[in-house]
Amino acid sequence: MPKNVLKDTPLQRYAPPTVRIVHSGHTCNVEEERYSERVYTIREGETLELTCLVTGHPRPQIRWTKTAGSVSDRFQDSSVFNETLHIAKIQRHQGGRYYCKAENGLGSPAIKSIRVDVYYLDEPVVTVHQSIGEAKEQFYYERTVFLRCVANSNPPIRYSWYRGRDVLSQGSDKGVEIYEPFFTQGETKILKLKNLRPKDYANYSCIASVRNVCAIADRKVVFRLTNKTAPASIKLLVEDPIVVNPGQTVSLVCITTGGEPSPTLMWSSSSGSLPEKSLLKDGVLTLPAIASDDAGVYSCIASNNVGNPAKKSTTIIVRALKKGRFWITPDPYHNDDNIQIGREVKISCQVEATPPEELQFSWLKNGRALRSSERMVITQTDPDISPGTTNLDIIDLKFTDFGTYTCVASLRGGGIPEISIDVNISSTTVPPNLTVPRGKSPMAVREGETVELECLVSGKPKPIILWSRADKEAPMPDGGMQTESYDGVLRIVNVSREMSGSYRCQTSQYNGFNVKPREALIELIVLYPPAVEPVWQEVRQGLGRQVAMNCRVLRAHPSRVLRYEWRLGSRLLHAGTFDSRDDTDYTIRNLAREGYGEYTCDIINQAGPGRCTFLVTGKAYPPEFYYDTYNPLWQNRPRVYGYKLQWTQMNPNAVDRIMAYRLGIRQTGQQRWWEQEIPVEGNIQKGELITHNLTELIRPEAYVVRLTPITRFGEGDSTTRIVTYSAPINPHLREFHCSFEEDAICMFTQDKNDDFDWTRHSAATRDTKYTPNTGPSGDRSGSKQGFYMYIETSRPRKEGDTARLLSPTFNVAPKNPYSITSPPTYCFSFYYHMYGKHIGTLNAFVKQKGQSTSDAGPVWSLSGNQGDRWRQAKISIHPTASFQVIFEGVRGPGIEGDIAIDDVTLEEGECPDPPSNPIRGAAARNVSSIWPLSVRE
Repeated sequence: MPKNVLKDTPLQRYAPPTVRIVHSGHTCNVEEERYSERVYTIREGETLELTCLVTGHPRPQIRWTKTAGSVSDRFQDSSVFNETLHIAKIQRHQGGRYYCKAENGLGSPAIKSIRVDVYYLDEPVVTVHQSIGEAKEQFYYERTVFLRCVANSNPPIRYSWYRGRDVLSQGSDKGVEIYEPFFTQGETKILKLKNLRPKDYANYSCIASVRNVCAIADRKVVFRLTNKTAPASIKLLVEDPIVVNPGQTVSLVCITTGGEPSPTLMWSSSSGSLPEKSLLKDGVLTLPAIASDDAGVYSCIASNNVGNPAKKSTTIIVRALKKGRFWITPDPYHNDDNIQIGREVKISCQVEATPPEELQFSWLKNGRALRSSERMVITQTDPDISPGTTNLDIIDLKFTDFGTYTCVASLRGGGIPEISIDVNISSTTVPPNLTVPRGKSPMAVREGETVELECLVSGKPKPIILWSRADKEAPMPDGGMQTESYDGVLRIVNVSREMSGSYRCQTSQYNGFNVKPREALIELIVLYPPAVEPVWQEVRQGLGRQVAMNCRVLRAHPSRVLRYEWRLGSRLLHAGTFDSRDDTDYTIRNLAREGYGEYTCDIINQAGPGRCTFLVTGKAYPPEFYYDTYNPLWQNRPRVYGYKLQWTQMNPNAVDRIMAYRLGIRQTGQQRWWEQEIPVEGNIQKGELITHNLTELIRPEAYVVRLTPITRFGEGDSTTRIVTYSAPINPHLREFHCSFEEDAICMFTQDKNDDFDWTRHSAATRDTKYTPNTGPSGDRSGSKQGFYMYIETSRPRKEGDTARLLSPTFNVAPKNPYSITSPPTYCFSFYYHMYGKHIGTLNAFVKQKGQSTSDAGPVWSLSGNQGDRWRQAKISIHPTASFQVIFEGVRGPGIEGDIAIDDVTLEEGECPDPPSNPIRGAAARNVSSIWPLSVRE
């Protein structure tokens, strides 16, 4: 490889991005919508592949996103950050509008979109509904049957009805009506059989069709209508409700009692899904070892698509007792909350019971049964006010009433353990009081530690303590708005700064006195080290220059007692304390080699340090490869090729002068690197384009290229890219070859003023079932992996539609550079494939600068079926100005008319042995006037 580096004048090579979308997946059709975006049609289950081709420097970053029809589906496919969007086995919900966004920090981002329309057709379903009319002349009842055919699809379905083998259409039979309900918008087709006749008992076929778009075959369903056709009916052989104890096995039996065709049975649960342990067999649902979570409504559903599904339900209730609690209510007619002799006191007891109507209570005093009397009144609270609650009212409390009262809750029918709650009434039974121990508020703790907030609760019995935030409406550390504590202690593990604030401890009425809650406040202070910025920053600077670093405090607690320490490695450079400022600076006046390294600034308070880190380095920024070189392949010999590698340097003046670049190159798939140093003379300017020619690259191998800038500091950041072989496109034409193997299709473009587009395809990805008997089975070389361009003539294309493909513009290369009196001759050749009984016409044009396509006229034209093989066309042309070659495909009378082209070549010199009859068919002209052809401006 030569050691030549070419630097252009310091013109600004930076450019904002541009973008266009090309496709290479299993497309059915691509349309250009006149006022919005392109529409890409694909069959469900095929592979979607869209590629975003970009220009711009620096190389733009690419991002694919999707916006679907509903907000909930927005960006449901996560963003893709590469050029190609690949979705294998695409599903209907993945249809929508896809956006390719390219940005490189210059100007506005470039955005292009394409709408992906996923086609599908589900199996149709026939449902039957019957109606009995009024008596007519007392002889018979009119019986009318409606057969409804429904299927999900895109595009909309065309339905057809058959009775046996006979097509049914509107008006073909007086006893038959066919219509689409207005509200369904074409999603269904109803067949109405009026006043059933013997011949109406038959097999009815519904055929759903999307007219073979995307090679989607028609779907068919058959329903047999007989005089026994009837909707499903079922019976449940179980009670309702079913009340069971936990651990029992429950079997729900559902049987069909009618229905033709035979119905299918299924079970559902009000919880949404059946328990995992459930067993289902022949309509019997078995629930082994039932638990409280399995309770609910279970429904048996029978369906045979005749009438509405039959449904029967039963409710399973699982007995349970839980959450026993009590409270003591002092005499409400006294302001004093204490219990005193001669006053009234009420004990309340509550449990949660299932089923609630089976709940029963009994009371004991000191272990002996207690019955309701004038002084000991036992009541049960209205379930609507306080469900599952019993009360014991002691009127005119006496000393002999002191003792232990026990509330016993049980369920009638047994099988569930009782719940017993003991309440002691004595002279020591007093209402609660809350205090905060000395030194326990405020509580100061370091972030990450464990803290215990404590409220001392006195009184008998001791109630449950409820903890909550007092200063703001915020959840507790466990996520709830309140936290229960039985000992008055709230334990918080791994305290964070967000937990600072006031906490309220408060008595609950449960398991204590039913009086005004007692409460106390505790202040929690969380100490944490300073949060600083920047946490990490790279500073690139050249020798002898000034470097300024700044470290700022964002927040800290405590916030004032702060000191700072600047270090290079472990060496202390500067230290001090903050006064009124919240930041500190350190400046290097004249950067020396030993000044490179990692600088730290620690800002310290009682809780610890916060650290800013600065990496001072002389590393050069990475080079920026230039991808928009018009013709990077500057030589193209039979075995080797050369590549024009171009780049600019990011921020070249940020560090010392770049003295050289280290170039590394290796063949893809191999490990060995070949390296070379490329010297650089003088200073590189921002935006200056640098060129280095890579030679002797082996065709058609691809290479990984690595480029590393070198300064006095040493090596800078590297950049890599892939160099791939593709046919060169030379603005001063010597030789041009395009086999359409790359997404860029050799810079060919689609004409915006035609009816549809040419499509890049390969036989390996094309569905041959789509349009049989037309199109090639491989590219020109016979490879099923190779690509070619073709026109897809299936619907919605119609006869006479045209698709035009435009080459890049070529500049002629005169032998005498000072005149063009003897224009050069070029051989324009290509391979074509025109197979199918509906083949239209393929035209080739040479359009010179200043001409329109119609002015140019075809230099080659051919119509009709040419057989299932590739043929070559050659035309000698004599352009006198820059020119383009244009391929025009004209759609014939039907869908078997795909025309393909491959291996387009332009070479200097006359064509050797041109094929005969380059113009034939309906557009035949005098051959001598076309061959050889001199193109005049």
